[in-house]
Amino acid sequence: MKIYVISGLGADFKVLERLQFPKEHEVVFIDWLIPENDESFSSYVERMGDKIDTSEPFYLLGYSFGGIMVQEINILKAAEKVVILGSIKSDKEKSRLIKMGELTKIPKYLPVNLFNPKTLETYSVFRNFFDPKNPKVNQYFRVTDPYYLKWSIQRISEWKFEQKSNIIQIMGDRDIVFPLKNSKPDYVIKGGTHLFPATKYKEVSLLLNKIFI
Repeated sequence: MKIYVISGLGADFKVLERLQFPKEHEVVFIDWLIPENDESFSSYVERMGDKIDTSEPFYLLGYSFGGIMVQEINILKAAEKVVILGSIKSDKEKSRLIKMGELTKIPKYLPVNLFNPKTLETYSVFRNFFDPKNPKVNQYFRVTDPYYLKWSIQRISEWKFEQKSNIIQIMGDRDIVFPLKNSKPDYVIKGGTHLFPATKYKEVSLLLNKIFI
């Protein structure tokens, strides 16, 4: 069976590269697409799901924003199981900061050039928010197209979703992007920041081999 995997906001698959999946399954990574101008979220979700072969059963796994994405894809193309790492199962689990962005609509009005890493020194601060003590944090965030970043942050702040039954949630107890206190995950990684798939890969791999059977 294939496991389709989507990484986090601005992240390539380096953050997930040390995870060990069950050897009997084929892992297929889905790269982030650059949104078209004023593209709707539903249209983008459909394009992200184009690589999924529905002629046979499959699993979905998403990290962070990728967790939101695989849940949306699951509505269009139903998976046997959906696993989300460091992500939320519904809009009710949003952090206070994300809810503030939703209420104020600030992400919508931020200029695209604000997300240009060549001109914005605080871009590093934004990335360090994921794990301020990890010296390798900048290595994981390589999808730096400014429009993609702005568009994605706006979609996260606006996201509305009712929790589905086949979602398996794994969270870190030190995650400040999606705080544990707002959710009731199936599994908790002790000492896990938002980058726990990279820093606690052994623990996560054990769980994945237990889940994807």
